[in-house]
Amino acid sequence: MTKSHVFGELVRAGSRLSDETRYTSQISILVEQAIDVSRSSVAALFAYSDPENPSALLRNVYQRGDYEIPNSIDRTSESVAFVEECGESLILHDRDRPFFSDAFLHPDMRSGIILPLFTPRSKLALLYLNSIHPRHYMQDRFLFLDSLSTLAGGMLHSSLLYRELDRQLKYTEALERYQESIFSSMTDLLITTDESGAIHYFNRAAVERFGLDESAYGKSVRDLFSSNLSKAVLSAIAESDRDGKERPGIQGIAKGIIMGDGRKEDIDFALTIAPLRGKRGRKEGLTLLFTDQSRERKLQDDMKVAVEERRVIKNMFSRYLSRDIVQALTEHPELVRPGGAKKIATVFFADIRGYTSFSESKEPEYIIEVLNEYFSQAVEVVIKHRGYIDKFIGDCIMAAWGVPVYSDEQDAISAVSCAVEIQELVKSKKRTFFTGAASKLSIGIGMHTGRLVAGNLGSSRRMDYSVIGDTVNVAARLEGVAGKGEVIITEDTRSLIGERFKLKELEPVKVKGKEKPIHIFNVLKQVS
Repeated sequence: MTKSHVFGELVRAGSRLSDETRYTSQISILVEQAIDVSRSSVAALFAYSDPENPSALLRNVYQRGDYEIPNSIDRTSESVAFVEECGESLILHDRDRPFFSDAFLHPDMRSGIILPLFTPRSKLALLYLNSIHPRHYMQDRFLFLDSLSTLAGGMLHSSLLYRELDRQLKYTEALERYQESIFSSMTDLLITTDESGAIHYFNRAAVERFGLDESAYGKSVRDLFSSNLSKAVLSAIAESDRDGKERPGIQGIAKGIIMGDGRKEDIDFALTIAPLRGKRGRKEGLTLLFTDQSRERKLQDDMKVAVEERRVIKNMFSRYLSRDIVQALTEHPELVRPGGAKKIATVFFADIRGYTSFSESKEPEYIIEVLNEYFSQAVEVVIKHRGYIDKFIGDCIMAAWGVPVYSDEQDAISAVSCAVEIQELVKSKKRTFFTGAASKLSIGIGMHTGRLVAGNLGSSRRMDYSVIGDTVNVAARLEGVAGKGEVIITEDTRSLIGERFKLKELEPVKVKGKEKPIHIFNVLKQVS
């Protein structure tokens, strides 16, 4: 290599290094240029993982060549210690000499050079190059490699500084985003001032409740809130600004605050004033934290209303609905709030056959006992099948599926399954009701699916959740059609239950309130 060739290669390599700002890219360019221009057999850059720790290893961060070389080098090795001490490059022309043998990265290497990439303040890395030829690193190659390592040392140092600054910047930005998200999610109103008393920051809650905008920046609290805050509150803020003392729990009312929609509103607040401290405890402003007691009271009132709603729902439904449905209603009280709602539901009426003649000759106490024995078991079956006990009408049970919670065709399936189970319970020889003089009693059930209105009916003195409408009327009429042990359903119910039940189609019947006869079916048993 001639000196002009060395200079040209150095300029070209330096240009390539300067085109890159990333540390890892500069490392690869340095090693590639060093091995290619010097025609070495192997090259590697060993970087300091912890320059201040003498026992820390130097890690192989980039290598070129077809030879297997170490992944790390001990800083206590003879060659490394020498280069660190003198800060100069180390050249070995031949392997025959007994010293600095650790400068050779592979047994086949015959000559080598170690170039330090140091700055006055830090140790970055060591660049190792080896050749299978002796006396390979003579004047021209050394001149190129030494100049390249000096140039690269400064560039790598700048890249590391840039990378660290970029990391710190991203960390700072992440902290600022985190801080802003915390301040934005606060329900308390936060305002900060700088050391001159001018407003420096306010959070989203302050924007929403105090109606602040960008025009508030730079103004003093007194100028901005002179017509809203009392003299006592403004004086407390001014005193904290003067003496740097914290003042918690200041009660006050911000009067005539203009909301976003133009309304004026008074805000009942509790104010905590605290100094902002910088380095060495120097006061750099104030933090004003307003707790909106008006909103807190509203939230407390809303919570009381919600708790009361849940209590009313539990009282209203817990005796007549399954536990999971009651739980769903307490979580979604809007399903049963005052007022009616149109629903699609399945309604059934289960009436005792033979009850009139039976009750004529019996004492009232005995009749009540018989009814309660039957009702207690029938109600459990209804609740098991997720039905709602609407009411007891004498000896008749009125129940509904699809209110308050609607589940489409499953409501009809559950209702028919419940009716079949009640009939099987009545027919069972092991039944514990309808015994003795009541043993001849039986049940007839009528059922229909359709639109109805469900809601709280009554007055301020007495309110019940119930269902009304044509669907209820049809179900009641079909209960009158049902014979002993029968479950009569309409075509509307049948269309929803699929092939789960064995049915017998009956002659259409004419019922009160309907111009045309209704197609009906008797449910014989459940088949799946």
